[in-house]
Amino acid sequence: MTTTDPAPVVTHGIPREKAPEPVLSSKPITGDRYYTPEFAKQEAEALFPRVWQVAGRVDQIPEAGDYVTYEIGRDSILCVRGEDDVVRAFYNVCQHRGNRLVSAPVGSLAGGDFQCAYHGWRFGDSGTLNWVPDEDDFLQGSPCGKRNLVEMPSDTWAGFIWFNMDPDAKPLREWLDPVADHLDGYRMENMKRTHWVTVEGNFNWKCVQDNFNESYHLPYVHPETLAVMNEHHSACQFDLYESGHCRMLMPGGGPSPQYSGRTERTLKSLAQDFEFWDFDPEPYREDMSGLRVALQQQKRLLGEAKGYDFSNYSDEQLTDHYHYTMFPNISFSMKPDGCIWLRSTPHPTDPEKCLFDMWYLTQFPEGVTEYYSNSMHDFVSIDAQVEHQTGKAGEVSCGRGIDQDVAIWDSQHAGLRSRGFQGEYMPHQERRIRFFHDNIDKHLEMGPL
Repeated sequence: MTTTDPAPVVTHGIPREKAPEPVLSSKPITGDRYYTPEFAKQEAEALFPRVWQVAGRVDQIPEAGDYVTYEIGRDSILCVRGEDDVVRAFYNVCQHRGNRLVSAPVGSLAGGDFQCAYHGWRFGDSGTLNWVPDEDDFLQGSPCGKRNLVEMPSDTWAGFIWFNMDPDAKPLREWLDPVADHLDGYRMENMKRTHWVTVEGNFNWKCVQDNFNESYHLPYVHPETLAVMNEHHSACQFDLYESGHCRMLMPGGGPSPQYSGRTERTLKSLAQDFEFWDFDPEPYREDMSGLRVALQQQKRLLGEAKGYDFSNYSDEQLTDHYHYTMFPNISFSMKPDGCIWLRSTPHPTDPEKCLFDMWYLTQFPEGVTEYYSNSMHDFVSIDAQVEHQTGKAGEVSCGRGIDQDVAIWDSQHAGLRSRGFQGEYMPHQERRIRFFHDNIDKHLEMGPL
């Protein structure tokens, strides 16, 4: 049973119908799920091989022979664009004696083959084994054309390269339901990745996904947000879908009625947005209740002149926070000018660590090559190649807001290890966390793939 009334149905933009509430378990979410090798092994064998995951962006491999790699657990995934323009995903392992075929995170064959550095076996961009040294010396017959790279299901959506290690995986579009239908209007395939940070943290990957499955922490971890969004659970809508994915709708463009801070703080926090949209907030200084709708109307009025096509957006999409958590380890929030995309990847050997990715995808206004990203508080260029920043948590920045999240996860993971932790005790607004763990358990019950 939800705590809020369903949002009104709109005739354009993302549907806002409230999803039916699923039946949730009452099974305790205990600390051992986050730190024991035994639980991590179950996830590696039964969860991650069965889910669709992202290897990279399509624009990283524009030409035939271009490739990108992604490591998950003990496996490295190699995605390459073929001469036929099809993007395929393979296990990144030579079929001779198991050497890792490619070591670079991104590269190009430049019209050639993948060549194993150990014994020289050569594979084409379709995965076919084309040449081996001493072909006549194989008593069992030539391996060419037979010991090809092992392919797995792959697809593209929204400019992302997706793969699934389960040969019987359901189609990507079906897996994404209903998120793909919701977000097609944003044309994410036209967005450019302008920020790319990967940090290694001393926390389990589920600490990250738990965090983005609730907004209960906002007043304490992100106090500055209280002036510019209505984070109170009574104003938000939480949707838990049969596919395992979730959504939160949170009003933006102004504070909640519960906000007791200074009006000046709201006006200062939104000043860059007001300036870009030629919006005068002064009429709302004494009563902020109308600010959100007025800002929506201004964006609708000036959208085309500013280079944006808002025809597929509802008014709410112009100010509000549409936050999605994709099972099991991806989350993102949609903005009219882009998307902040977040992923937690389990550490390959240590369940008490993970790799956390923050990408920002910018939707540049038509004809604009230099742009100030309000979300990232940074000038970005459509022509600049994004720099991949890597380091330990605290050494590199994911942006102020996400840095605040990262800073809390060490502490939480340490507490989950304590024998004094007796299991969670959560309010109803955090039910997306329980839904997340219920879906993990459903996959683990299937056993190893």
